Amino acid sequence: MKQLSSMKQQSGFTLIELVMVIVILGILAATALPKFVDLGKDARVSAIKAVEGSMRATNSIIYAKASVGNQVGATGTLTINGTSGVTTVYGFAGTVAQLVKVMDLTGTDFDSTTTTNVIFHKGATTNASCRVTYTPATSTTAPIYTLSTGGC
Repeated sequence: MKQLSSMKQQSGFTLIELVMVIVILGILAATALPKFVDLGKDARVSAIKAVEGSMRATNSIIYAKASVGNQVGATGTLTINGTSGVTTVYGFAGTVAQLVKVMDLTGTDFDSTTTTNVIFHKGATTNASCRVTYTPATSTTAPIYTLSTGGC
């Protein structure tokens, strides 16, 4: 009869196996790291997309208010949520400035230019490439929102 001590097997990991696991985890971490390095760009892209969505929603509210007030003609003026003097063109906001009034776009992240109907992200690498351009409605077309996120 064999002794019990000779039948007992050792279990566990060897030092080489543990080192190999650590090396593999290090390689995986090194390849995944660049994906998470520039989260700022992703945040700016998401923010400017949210501004575009806000512009669309705000313009829908303006159009609804204009429709109710029978002011969907070439030009009109509305009061929305206490903001008076919102100028409309065919029931939609006439300019970015009119949209910004109703959107209450405050803070330091965004700025708008009234001459080119653009809202851009101030923290972008290139403001000209991280923006939403608004083209007002005409008698035959709805407003157009042009999103540019290349320079965010």
